[in-house]
Amino acid sequence: MSTDRQTVVIEGYKTIRTLLTDARLSSAPPDGQAGFGGRHMLNTDPPDHTRLRKLAQKAFTARQVAALRPRIQQITDALIAGICPQGKADLIGDVAFPLATTVICELLGVPATGRTTFSDWFTAALTPAEAPDADVIVGRALKTLNDYIQTLIDTKRGSGEDTGGDLLTALIHARDGDDALSEEELVATVFLLLGAGHETTVNLIGNAMLALLANPDEYRFLRDRPDLLPSAVEEFLRLDGPVQHATPRIALEDINIDGMTIPAGSRVILKIAAANRDPEIFAEPHRLILDRTGPTHLAFGHGIHHCLGAPLGRLEARIAINTMLTRLPDLQLTGPTVGLHWKPGDFLRGLTTLPVRFTPM
Repeated sequence: MSTDRQTVVIEGYKTIRTLLTDARLSSAPPDGQAGFGGRHMLNTDPPDHTRLRKLAQKAFTARQVAALRPRIQQITDALIAGICPQGKADLIGDVAFPLATTVICELLGVPATGRTTFSDWFTAALTPAEAPDADVIVGRALKTLNDYIQTLIDTKRGSGEDTGGDLLTALIHARDGDDALSEEELVATVFLLLGAGHETTVNLIGNAMLALLANPDEYRFLRDRPDLLPSAVEEFLRLDGPVQHATPRIALEDINIDGMTIPAGSRVILKIAAANRDPEIFAEPHRLILDRTGPTHLAFGHGIHHCLGAPLGRLEARIAINTMLTRLPDLQLTGPTVGLHWKPGDFLRGLTTLPVRFTPM
């Protein structure tokens, strides 16, 4: 745990888990500042957070997500079939990215045209502050995304359809007393679902496959024991999850915890990745143990901001990993892990590419 006059950074599992449920930490940006992507459930507090989350959560229940299994498997099978004869592939560009993008776009009702383009805009919007011209790049990307999403909404409205099976239509027509979304909230919610719905899943699948390929014994263990996939995915999330820290919080008042005081007004960074490797909680925290039992990780957060899409991300990862293990014989990295490139920034963690080779089929 370290502090300065403006920021408090916390890494311990127990402290972070406690603070993730502490109402004295606000997820809303300070007065006069706009939240990243607008006003959505990730950067609001109750009661607004409760209202915004309620309108989207029905699409992400365990039952609704389970119903997507056949379609997710179909998409995955088609992607794998496309690379099987080649004997080599980029597991990010050829599998993880198109899978995650297709699933979230179909769920939302985003047309096929332009699906791959919006990911580049999200990447630009996450440009690290220290990068040259970061403010200009981020501002341009956010405006482009906002315009793209507004056009999607206007097109959906203009179609004359009053009902639809996709989430975007449901959000547009959401009516629950005074709980309906404002136009700003609608755009921001779609922004969040599109961004979080593909970026984190791509990173989860890529990081998981890297962990397996870098640990051949565990790779063979999971290949021979597909029944361990549920616990394996939880271990991938713990060991090298797609999100490094929670979205920043603001202390609404002085908070005494762990023998120190978080001053009111401080910006608080909760380091999820560090918490998931806390040696006081996890035995051999830096080791991949696919049948690990014990405390749950914090990769999807905890409390009211627990990731809405967690069930969907888990399912996509299980299906993608299992299909690659069973249909890509002798799968291995084409080079050393030190030669791999990671996306810039300290918020999300994911590879830009994951080149592999295997026996053509």
